[in-house]
Amino acid sequence: MAETTPTGQTNLQRLLLTHDVTDFLYTEAELLDERRFDEWLELFTEDARYWMPMRQNIPLGQEHRENTSDASGISWFDEGKTTLRSRVEQIKTGMHWAEEPLSRVCHMVSNVRVVNESAAEITVRSRMLVYRNRLQDETDFFVGKREDVLRKVDGQWKIARRKIILDQNVLLAKNVTIFF
Repeated sequence: MAETTPTGQTNLQRLLLTHDVTDFLYTEAELLDERRFDEWLELFTEDARYWMPMRQNIPLGQEHRENTSDASGISWFDEGKTTLRSRVEQIKTGMHWAEEPLSRVCHMVSNVRVVNESAAEITVRSRMLVYRNRLQDETDFFVGKREDVLRKVDGQWKIARRKIILDQNVLLAKNVTIFF
């Protein structure tokens, strides 16, 4: 008899789900690296939220304050699909000052874990490293964590929510025009 997880899945089902989600995230990274932004946008639900709170240096014992909250209203960005689409359209004009010429970007995704499941959605945590090279000598590294809520729409995974936590509280990059 196959062992089951607390959600009633067999270990094989859990492994297959994790593989499916990992493949989805790898495909997303490839779309971004290849600048296939319109296809990337199709990976989001219409009600998606794409959010990067700011980090703060905090005293020991106050870890709950390390990231800005929804209530504070302060974040690097807090966008929906409409705003993401506008950003993509702006880049595609060729007149976006911070992305002309386009940055060379490499997304690496690792430590993919399905941490919560319901009938409608799953929560996935992963680690990421995004390398960006721009012009001749501008190089940036963004390292952090992501928490995605994925939803099946017409049999395909879609990103309903993405929370990006960078492991730095001061961004040394001149701008943040890339996608995570």
